[in-house]
Amino acid sequence: MTRRSLGLTAATLALAVLPATPAAAAPVTVNLRIEGPTRTLFEGPVTTDVRPFQFPGDPVSHQCDGTAANTGTSPVAVPTRGAAITAASQAAPFSMTGTFSVQFGSPSFDAIAGESVAFDAATNRFLAEYENGVAAQVGSCADPIANGDDVLFAYGTGADPLLKLAGPATAAPGAPVALRVTDLNTGAPVAGAAVEGQTSGADGTVTVGPYDVRGDRDLKASKAGSIRSNRVRVCVTDGADGACGTTVAPVAGAGAAPSACLTSGDDGNCGTVDRRPPVGKIASVREGQRFAKGKGPRVLAGIVAADPSGLADVRLRLTRTDAGRCTTYDARTERFAAMTRCGAKRGRWFSVGARAQWSYLLPSALAPGRYVLDVEARDRAGNRDTLLQRTRTRVVFEVA
Repeated sequence: MTRRSLGLTAATLALAVLPATPAAAAPVTVNLRIEGPTRTLFEGPVTTDVRPFQFPGDPVSHQCDGTAANTGTSPVAVPTRGAAITAASQAAPFSMTGTFSVQFGSPSFDAIAGESVAFDAATNRFLAEYENGVAAQVGSCADPIANGDDVLFAYGTGADPLLKLAGPATAAPGAPVALRVTDLNTGAPVAGAAVEGQTSGADGTVTVGPYDVRGDRDLKASKAGSIRSNRVRVCVTDGADGACGTTVAPVAGAGAAPSACLTSGDDGNCGTVDRRPPVGKIASVREGQRFAKGKGPRVLAGIVAADPSGLADVRLRLTRTDAGRCTTYDARTERFAAMTRCGAKRGRWFSVGARAQWSYLLPSALAPGRYVLDVEARDRAGNRDTLLQRTRTRVVFEVA
């Protein structure tokens, strides 16, 4: 996930990862989800073979194959939950820090994707681990995984209810969307769960929308004292508008022959080649906005309009000037780095994924200074929204 892609977020990421060491078992694909204290840190399918566990940036790797060396019971090396989270961290990529216990043969985690998941003595919360909805009894390097398993790392007490969200794959523009929240293990309806500001009733149902913007919309349920739900991705489309892989229906226009297809010739409709870039917009910060001291923004967010070729990537660039010193945000280190010369164009770009409703959580609120935030979207046809237009793809703001 992107650092900090909220909600990771940020589209389902399929990771095909080659084994780092000779494997004794065939590769497996599992559904991996990591739920932090405030947001989903990763969610998507991960394919891995037998591989050692490794914290990103740490040159030391550790055996992680479910055998006795990891206090496991498998007679041969097999893929494990530890291998899956290692594969995801390397391919997404996202950061992980913590310690590896030689005694127990498995890791414990302090932070993932820049968000603390360390044990909190005041609340007894830590990064609990689950497989197919059942709390793990052994460490992640001792636990074998199989094709189709659901692997969950979630910050909580280990006894929190796990939410499950279900809903339709598609929804018509302008129509409400009905979903249902249940307890993952018991199947019982869950009342009082929030989905996009709406609350589930006694039967677990919750209605959101309606939505007018075509394209994918990711929905999750949350409730205090529970682990937030899986993602439900709903495609808003009428089935013939080019959204979500649909084909634009022929339309008879004024002066055109019946059933003629309306196209500009470069929009991807009617068999034409899409040469139009996706249209993005920054929504979390306004042009010229001024934040009080200590109130600098932490969440960067925006939206990209539906594109006939599909969204491939959204990337950001954030630069800061304060007292004549110019810096640029580096997503790999999650810190601002010095620039040899001032100017927003010299800043470093970083990806926040391929979600139409993108967001990125900074490690802390922005410190005083003058900031320039740029966004660039790219579609699957290779078109880029490179126009830096104030108020839309570029905003300049200040923190006192």
